[in-house]
Amino acid sequence: MKSVWILAAILTVCGMTSFAACTTNDDDPSENQPTIERIVVHGKLQVGTTGDYRPLSYKESNGDYWGFGIEMAEKIAEQMGVAVEFVQTSWPTLTTDVLTEPQTFDFAIGGITITDTRKETMLMSDGYLVNGKTILCRANEKDRYQSLTDIDKPEVRVMVNPGGLNEKFANENLPHATIIVWQKNEEIPSQVAEGNADVMITEITEAPWYVQNNPNLAAPLLDAPFTHGEIGILMRKGQDDLLALVNAIIAQMKTDGSLRRLHEKYGLVYGYK
Repeated sequence: MKSVWILAAILTVCGMTSFAACTTNDDDPSENQPTIERIVVHGKLQVGTTGDYRPLSYKESNGDYWGFGIEMAEKIAEQMGVAVEFVQTSWPTLTTDVLTEPQTFDFAIGGITITDTRKETMLMSDGYLVNGKTILCRANEKDRYQSLTDIDKPEVRVMVNPGGLNEKFANENLPHATIIVWQKNEEIPSQVAEGNADVMITEITEAPWYVQNNPNLAAPLLDAPFTHGEIGILMRKGQDDLLALVNAIIAQMKTDGSLRRLHEKYGLVYGYK
């Protein structure tokens, strides 16, 4: 049976159109069908994710995904009564992958900051995780980095992953520092810990996991992030029924306490009342 969430989302987007007209059982759904109907007929929710962003989205060597965002996607698929399939994307190609034709996945999840720029060309859900830019550094140098001024020096090697907001932030705010672009985001903390870089620009959603799992790392500015924002789910325009469903599930998880419990499971800051 289709979830009550599907019914609510379809009714929202259909408006004056009859419900029956929006929920046919056509075995060969056209591109003009509502997104939820297409997914349900297909029996699978396809989710784009980078798999390089602990603890939100990480792909193990055996191909298995885990993380906060992964569980969010699984929850949405469960509500829709379909399976979930994760599709590899990357930070440099994220926008292109969301907008490409033919469509390769239904939405993207995992550490994606809600920005006005993204909302100009795509849809973004309500926030389900607060975030903000911060740093990782070696534990024995945590007193050295207490502000952007402390970091913005030629002798400070700042490492970022390519194509995302971390690289953009570093280029805009650290003009004097030595910026190093490292291709694999998940490798940057160990590069810092091993002395191949001094500072990693990251988020308050990512930094605690690495500090907890590597005693050589510290996040001295975790409680005073440089920016403030939220993380959400990214999808192409025209999928208003899917957006309504996703937002309904996020709202319900905030109300019933399951979102807070998921934050606690991954050691993340819960910033919602």
